[in-house]
Amino acid sequence: MKMIIAIVQDKDSNALSNAFIEADVRATKLATTGGFLRSGNTTFMIGIADERVAEVLELIKKTSSKRDEYIAPPVNVEGALETTGTPLEVEVGGATIFVLPVEQFLKF
Repeated sequence: MKMIIAIVQDKDSNALSNAFIEADVRATKLATTGGFLRSGNTTFMIGIADERVAEVLELIKKTSSKRDEYIAPPVNVEGALETTGTPLEVEVGGATIFVLPVEQFLKF
């Protein structure tokens, strides 16, 4: 058995939840916040049999796409850094995934 921890952007979380339901994959969904853009993320914790890990990873890959977005540049209050006010293009989305061995699984 494995524990998959998948961190996806909030925009992808509903599609991934639906894909898990259709594939009969049980997951715990947690609201989290990312450090880079301080944007909302969703963390899924999935306990899954070893033989289904590849299937779950494929579901995550299909529903968690990378895309480019534009953000407002940071404002320097002290004025030491000049900004043009031009939005910055950043790549967002995708998923960060950890696959861990499970030593013991209990269900009460």
